[in-house]
Amino acid sequence: MDVPLEPLGVVPLEGRGSLPFALVHGESLVAAASWALSSAGATLFDYGVPFAAVQDAGQVLVVHDPLCPLTPASFLTEAIEECERTGAVVVGVRPVTDTVKEYDAATAELGATVDRDGLMCVTSPVVLPAAVVAALDGLDLADLAVLVDALTRRFPVRHLPAPPLGRRIVEEADLEVLGALSAND
Repeated sequence: MDVPLEPLGVVPLEGRGSLPFALVHGESLVAAASWALSSAGATLFDYGVPFAAVQDAGQVLVVHDPLCPLTPASFLTEAIEECERTGAVVVGVRPVTDTVKEYDAATAELGATVDRDGLMCVTSPVVLPAAVVAALDGLDLADLAVLVDALTRRFPVRHLPAPPLGRRIVEEADLEVLGALSAND
């Protein structure tokens, strides 16, 4: 019986400014995300590894955004297992809770409110099967929502509802809410 190889994992920094180095519970966001990823069984690699070497490894690739620093390792493991079980790209998502309006750029006017039931926010992780990694020409990790959109056009993608601690932060002030949420766990 073949034992699956440990997945490879990466915590991307590009396109995120200095926010990955902010602190939550005394640790940088990138350190918290890296710890969770390694706790989920992934072997971390850095950007010094050429993408061709990642492709040649023939392993699942887990992208864990440092702006989702408190995503539980158990959720990352669940996403990895779902990817291995289905062969699909697996993406952590959260519901959209903000009001979203249509916007007409030509007139600069707001339009109707968009039904949030059909919307979701990409969080973390994005888990790519080895076959998907092998089929890519490269991997731009600066914006995971853009990555997921591109992957959805070419491959089967499954959305996995992320827990509240898996939420994505957009500014340092969001860390206060995330810290309060995690204090109750």
